[in-house]
Amino acid sequence: MKISKDMKIEDIIKHHPQTLEVFQKFNIHCIGCAAASFETLEQGAAAHGIDIEELVKELNKAIE
Repeated sequence: MKISKDMKIEDIIKHHPQTLEVFQKFNIHCIGCAAASFETLEQGAAAHGIDIEELVKELNKAIE
């Protein structure tokens, strides 16, 4: 199952814990915060000024 920008951050981490390193690389440290449970990957990237396409690409590399 590929990661997409409309997935919730919490779900990505729950199902693919190996993505934690990618989130840290992109300085997304909201792992465990309340926003991670309802915020999509795209919303989180926008809030942190991160290129969503690059983030999705890196996350999918991590789960290959």
